[in-house]
Amino acid sequence: MSGPSPHSRHPAPRGRVTRLARALAWRPTSRVAPGRPSNQAAARRPRNSLEQYDDLAAHWWRHDGEFAALHWLARARGALLPPPPRPGAALLDVGCGGGLLAPHQPGYRHVGVDLVGSALRVAARAGVAGVHADSARLPFPDGAFAAVAAGEVLEHVDDLDGTVAEVCRVLAPGGTVVIDTIAATRFAKLALVDIAERLPGGPPLHCHDPQRFVDPAALQRRFAAGGVRLAVRGLEPHPWDYVRFVLDRNRAVRMRPVPRLGGVYQGVGVKAR
Repeated sequence: MSGPSPHSRHPAPRGRVTRLARALAWRPTSRVAPGRPSNQAAARRPRNSLEQYDDLAAHWWRHDGEFAALHWLARARGALLPPPPRPGAALLDVGCGGGLLAPHQPGYRHVGVDLVGSALRVAARAGVAGVHADSARLPFPDGAFAAVAAGEVLEHVDDLDGTVAEVCRVLAPGGTVVIDTIAATRFAKLALVDIAERLPGGPPLHCHDPQRFVDPAALQRRFAAGGVRLAVRGLEPHPWDYVRFVLDRNRAVRMRPVPRLGGVYQGVGVKAR
């Protein structure tokens, strides 16, 4: 009797590899899953266009949708926020989008600012008190917030210096700021624009303009000028979690800290008293 065929000894792993390869084989013109809008609208818009968020308004709370990675980053951001220092203490969520930080912030009164009305309406359903405002001209008094989060927004703003200055101004002495953004490197452009925009869980097409990516050291200097010493570290999806996400879009992906600052990075700091 002949032995088993070498091609049938490990069918399950081969099946998983095949599924993974098929799931990753997305192209700009075919990156349309069930319920996903066509990329034709995105292709007509300039990079970093605010209108794209109106196009994708239905995707904010879809864990398998266009903003999947924003859910992963929101959880990592929330893990750095300390408990509120007192009942009713307020957190400002700069560029709050659809309010994805809401399930991960530890009990603050959650205020969000954004320039996209459709996103603010979605955020309101998550319990975020939304304010339509420019991040470089925040309509709040000095020291109004015990904590400020600015996640995946600094690489989008028109006035980075003004935004950082305003974040520091409205943060109370002793308050915590948490940010995540993308480094101004060739690697970041290749990994997060040229490649990731075409992968499951990656940012929407034309979401980022690499010319706006943010140098970590320069960002630290900007925060230092506002009285905040910002510690930074790299951040990346846990590889095995991402593989499972590709195979099963309902799975969450943990973000893990790394020493490299060439891609996505995270920062946390406390304002001097």
